[in-house]
Amino acid sequence: MYHVPVLFDEVMSALNVEKGKLYLDCTLGGGGHTRGILERGGNVVGIDRDDDAIAHCKATLPREITYIKGKYEDAKRLLESVGITKVDGAVMDLGVSSHQLDDASRGFSYMHDGALDMRMDKGQEFSARDVVNGYSQAEIEDILRRYGEESFSRRIAENIVKARKAKPIETTHELSDIIVSSVPHRKGAHPAKKTFQAIRIEVNGELKNLYDAIVNVFSLVERGGRLCVISFHSLEDRIVKAAYKEFTTDCVCPKYIPVCVCNHRAIGKSVSRIKPGQEELNNNPRSASATLRVIEKLI
Repeated sequence: MYHVPVLFDEVMSALNVEKGKLYLDCTLGGGGHTRGILERGGNVVGIDRDDDAIAHCKATLPREITYIKGKYEDAKRLLESVGITKVDGAVMDLGVSSHQLDDASRGFSYMHDGALDMRMDKGQEFSARDVVNGYSQAEIEDILRRYGEESFSRRIAENIVKARKAKPIETTHELSDIIVSSVPHRKGAHPAKKTFQAIRIEVNGELKNLYDAIVNVFSLVERGGRLCVISFHSLEDRIVKAAYKEFTTDCVCPKYIPVCVCNHRAIGKSVSRIKPGQEELNNNPRSASATLRVIEKLI
């Protein structure tokens, strides 16, 4: 299967899909959430930066949707380019797809040996190879610490730089071996997980524009419509929470000001925060870190 949609039933319930209404899938992937919307009678405009995802959806979805190649942070401009100014609901499934992880040629996973790549958009020139072989030791350490929350970021960065002096690091397994040799043995997640996450985020700029992307997408949602955002690690979830807090807060004046002068008013209300249930965890272990946050448009 190209990709197993996470929290599928919960997203469908939260969107409350109505026949004939228009929904935005900001991260098409394998088309799982889009398929659910179509099967419930909704119409979909779908965005993805990965050509593989768009090609897969065109070949497998039960009926036609409006496809747009691009980044979700550009959603408003991209939709306006096809004459759409409002949608009745939206979903953002952040992170990496199962297909991207399982296809060794995409270079996302330490589990499969392939060229260091990690580009969600294969038309982009900048790749994981550029980070690993081109960034300074301090820069590598910084992204491992910030985007991977890696405790051994300094040692890993030092050993990456040391290894590449002999020859460039070209494959995922070469990088993984360096990481494994850099950290003490620890139970649980693979030692390379945090480093690969950090480099992937850097390559694709996943966090740089996420806050603005959520604001952008929510501005497209009609009153009474809902935005569903699925995050997969704490760095993403903090940004989602921060955006939702702004949407749901009336006054944003500094606390030392006794009377509100900002005239800011809440434009949304939080509906739910949902984690995968045990059945989904059993069927799809990759869903373990997922968090779905739902917000409804008030005005």
